[in-house]
Amino acid sequence: MPNPGDLITITHKNEKVEGILMPSPDADSIIIKLSSGYNVGFNKKEVKVTLVQTKKEEKNKPTEKIIINKNLPTITIIHTGGTIASKVDYTTGGVYASFTVEDFLQKFPEVKEMANIKSNHVSNIMSEDVRFSHFQKLAKAIQKEVAEGVKGIIIGHGTDTLAITAAALSFMLENLPIPVLIVGSQRSSDRGSTDAAMNLICATEFIAKTDFAGVAICMHTSSNDNTCGIFPATKTRKLHTSRRDAFKAVNDTLIAEIDYKNKKINFLKNYVKKSEVKEKLVIKEKMEEKIAVIRTYPNMSPTLFKALTTEKYKGLILEGTGIGQAPVNIEENSLNYKALQQFIKQGGVVVLTSQCIFGRVHPYIYTNCRRLTEIGVIFGEDMLTETAHVKLAWLLANYPKNVKEMMTQNLRGEINDRLEFKEEFI
Repeated sequence: MPNPGDLITITHKNEKVEGILMPSPDADSIIIKLSSGYNVGFNKKEVKVTLVQTKKEEKNKPTEKIIINKNLPTITIIHTGGTIASKVDYTTGGVYASFTVEDFLQKFPEVKEMANIKSNHVSNIMSEDVRFSHFQKLAKAIQKEVAEGVKGIIIGHGTDTLAITAAALSFMLENLPIPVLIVGSQRSSDRGSTDAAMNLICATEFIAKTDFAGVAICMHTSSNDNTCGIFPATKTRKLHTSRRDAFKAVNDTLIAEIDYKNKKINFLKNYVKKSEVKEKLVIKEKMEEKIAVIRTYPNMSPTLFKALTTEKYKGLILEGTGIGQAPVNIEENSLNYKALQQFIKQGGVVVLTSQCIFGRVHPYIYTNCRRLTEIGVIFGEDMLTETAHVKLAWLLANYPKNVKEMMTQNLRGEINDRLEFKEEFI
């Protein structure tokens, strides 16, 4: 029997399929990875297996000497891990974040033709493991690169929490004089349908050719390889688990769009230009750790709210329903109301957002909302829950005396004064 990593042919009912043999958790099954990157499984008893080629052992490629081109801008790629830096482990069948900096540059050689590339390996984790401390490491790494005079920075990041990192950095970095683009990949680079290369190339093109300054996201705008968008850092959310166009601007529009084929860049809204940044970059990376996010739900008990008081939490993002409702009205839910009230009396800050993706919350339309306002709940306007979370943590750590006032102020494009009606909002 061939070993994992070998190239084999499966003959099933007179039909042949070629792929790389993968480990299988089921002794009765055989799994192969197709050239498209997808895995398919078969019942061992129903197929004939033919070895085509044994697994080739990977040889360490010599490190390529990087030649500086004085006619090209210098861009730093900060590596953090995630799918964009993943490859297949043929002993387990999974993908893991393990590219070295050299691997990264060898995998995407086109980028080096567009700019002089520096690299900085900050971490090597999947994005679900990101903590506030990782935001802080990134902020300090960005500060160092800005001081060294780079034209811009690309941060390779896992997609699951990519938008949250973008929002956090937008608050931490005041007077950012260069572009910092967070770039991910929905499909790992071993797959034929990977979006990693296109996202990175478009990000490099945008940094090299524009005068944009600030934090933004660069990802596909459709499932095809046509265009990438520059998404606003505090108004973007991942709305699909696997599609390449998973990211959408919420209650906002794209900053710009890049045509992948002709490299044309089209700005779609006003943006901060480098020439407009007059002050020196300031890093305010402190984040309050004792912040919770609780989503309301039917039959909710006050246990979670009471725990916040007991554990002396300082902030809560309460994700309510619709325009800003929470289960605090009828007698059976009165304890929820009292528990929230006690948390606020203790000094806790409660910010209410909506479980709806689009639209905004409002404190005065329904009696329920008014009752929440009366005990000090802050209504978070049209902020995304994730953005409200990092904003509250940042404000509590850096502006503790002005949190309630600043929470409803638009600091980094996270709040709109009003929302225009759109026939199609997705």
